[in-house]
Amino acid sequence: MASPVLADRPAATPDGPGRRRRPGFGRRDHLVGWLLITPALIYFVAFLLYPAIAALYYSFTDWNLRSAPNWVGLANYTDLLFDDVKYPHFWKSVQVSLIYTVIAVPLTLVAALGQALLINAIRRGSNLFRLLLFLPVVTAEAAVGAIWRWLYDPQYGLINAVLGWFGIPPQNWLNNPDLVIPALAFIAAWQCGISMIIYLAGLKGIPLSLREAAIIDGAGPVQRFRKVVLPMLRPTTFYLLVTGVIAALQVFGLVYVIFSAANKSVTGGPEQAGLTYVLHLYLFAFRYDAMGAACAMSFILLVFIMIITALQFKFVKQEAA
Repeated sequence: MASPVLADRPAATPDGPGRRRRPGFGRRDHLVGWLLITPALIYFVAFLLYPAIAALYYSFTDWNLRSAPNWVGLANYTDLLFDDVKYPHFWKSVQVSLIYTVIAVPLTLVAALGQALLINAIRRGSNLFRLLLFLPVVTAEAAVGAIWRWLYDPQYGLINAVLGWFGIPPQNWLNNPDLVIPALAFIAAWQCGISMIIYLAGLKGIPLSLREAAIIDGAGPVQRFRKVVLPMLRPTTFYLLVTGVIAALQVFGLVYVIFSAANKSVTGGPEQAGLTYVLHLYLFAFRYDAMGAACAMSFILLVFIMIITALQFKFVKQEAA
């Protein structure tokens, strides 16, 4: 026979013992949730999904933004990849972007890690230095381009003045095809504030006990850096490597600002030495009236970035040691 105490106790419900769900309460929660995410969904559909689908369609057309698009199938893709007469600088832009990525990404990671280590070692004023080192990230690209054009000036630039102190002759940074990409990569390293903040967070997450154990074992500063800090920062480095490669392959604004100031045709500097892939894409879309080819270039870049990212996930170590 059941106990009277147990018999009088209300049955347990999913919301907790003794509670009853009010009619329509769950549906009202779902409605509120949908209302809250509606602005984000509208933004995603209107400004991301629809433009992407439209660009995919236009990549199979011959379209100049003024007349109706003419369906050409895969002609844009095949011409871009194999027709050197119609698109003479396509592979040049691919080469420029790849070289820029190979130089800029490691340089940025080294600069960001160095800044993070210095800030992490400072006991007072670290917030001020963090702010100062982050300022290049939030500075307008037009201002950054103007500043660095002056710094790279062959006659009055500060960089050549510093090189002169060591007996190095002045360099024509932005007019020498061999120096254009290194000059752009150095600017990217100067704007490493975001990577620096992420590295700094990774350094804060390293357990102090590991460093203390290394000190007790007699490890010096260099050994602690190689055996403790770098292995523990491996996930952070992997993340910054993946995102850095994606960003470097899409570099556009800074290149456009620097070279458009001196050359209104914006061809990417001397001998197209700074003609990055996205700058070339922009020229086809808005200067050469070939929006269909530009859309095809964007999807070629998408596939290439996906392949590069997949290779990084496969061959680069991600876990902390």
